[in-house]
Amino acid sequence: MHRFNKAQQDALLPDVEAGNVILIGASTENPYFSLTPALRSRVKIYEFKPLSSEELRELYRLAVTDRRGLPGFKVPSEVLDHLIRCSSGDGRKFLTYLEELYELTGGKEPDIALAEELTEKASIRYGKGDDHYDVISAFIKSIRGSDPDAALYYLAKMLVGGEDPVFIARRLVILASEDIGNANPEALLVATAALQAVEKVGMPEAAINLAQAVIYLSMSLKSNAVYKAIKKAIEDVESGVELPVPDHLRSGFKNRGYRYPHDYPRHWVEQDYLVEKRKYYESSGIGFEKQLEEWLKWMKGEG
Repeated sequence: MHRFNKAQQDALLPDVEAGNVILIGASTENPYFSLTPALRSRVKIYEFKPLSSEELRELYRLAVTDRRGLPGFKVPSEVLDHLIRCSSGDGRKFLTYLEELYELTGGKEPDIALAEELTEKASIRYGKGDDHYDVISAFIKSIRGSDPDAALYYLAKMLVGGEDPVFIARRLVILASEDIGNANPEALLVATAALQAVEKVGMPEAAINLAQAVIYLSMSLKSNAVYKAIKKAIEDVESGVELPVPDHLRSGFKNRGYRYPHDYPRHWVEQDYLVEKRKYYESSGIGFEKQLEEWLKWMKGEG
């Protein structure tokens, strides 16, 4: 179904809605991304989960007992375990491995060396649909959760699977502000440097730069105070909160009472910067955010 373009999918709607046809479709992609909302709302969606190890073993038993399959083909448990591991729950891939081993051995019992050679160059399960979104989600959440090993695994899976390294680096730059922020301002510098390295050095060497950034960001202090602050301010503006610029801050207004902070002790002076008090930023009190909070209190003579 994911190969149908928008116009083709829309062409199905009248007959599907009138009940003139029963639409049964299959897709290797996530229908919530690949189908139009109109068509998606008129069908029931069933998700096929990866097969379990036991289900793949049952598939093997069926294959070697069915005369249309690979009758009598004996596969040692060590080899069978390896094929199951490499199939990642994909029944068709598993059967393909069995068929190739059968052809290579002439139906004789295969050894583990041959099985490993067969699966060595097998592509990992990573695509533009669910895998793309699931893996990048797990990648970001692993860094946010301060697990560098999990983050490195997902990084490797994306790189081996052919993900655009610039896309990965850009997500790290976003994360550096969203999940670390001023708890460790250097995180943004490291992430930005990784993005520049990817663009200027290129793969495969830039994988090392990405790995360095991933480890650093994973092990850094975390704070989402910056993310919450700008989100709250944007929500105010989008909801219609209109705060005019005070006269003493407006451009071109002379002698309206603006006080130049550098003319005062500690380079700070009390004056209004909004016509109505608003509170957007709340320090987490973690890492450098705590230091910034102390500096602000010192400037205001509060500490």
